[in-house]
Amino acid sequence: MTLGAGIAASAYLYRTDPHQSGHWLPRCPFNWLTGLLCPACGGTRLAYDLLHGEPLRAFHENALMLLLLPFALVLGGRWFVDGLRGRRRPLMLNARAQYALLAAAVAWTVVRNVR
Repeated sequence: MTLGAGIAASAYLYRTDPHQSGHWLPRCPFNWLTGLLCPACGGTRLAYDLLHGEPLRAFHENALMLLLLPFALVLGGRWFVDGLRGRRRPLMLNARAQYALLAAAVAWTVVRNVR
């Protein structure tokens, strides 16, 4: 079910350019309320650029998300393979990784809103 939703969303995004206005794509609630960029702002444009084979343009949209993508794919892949093998492993990070991720997100938010 989740895989099907991801494929459908990717197909819609592939045909819908988020760099241009007038499309039905959700707006970041944090940006809508505060006018500031959150750590994930630009993620939709990043995904669109990656789907179209433009990694440099994707890096420009949100460097932090692009740099964390390989780690997320490895963790998600391990979780998926374990599930296929019948092992139930919670998809969680240890406390040290959670703090590091939170610190990176806060630092990234400050950096992108100051410049």
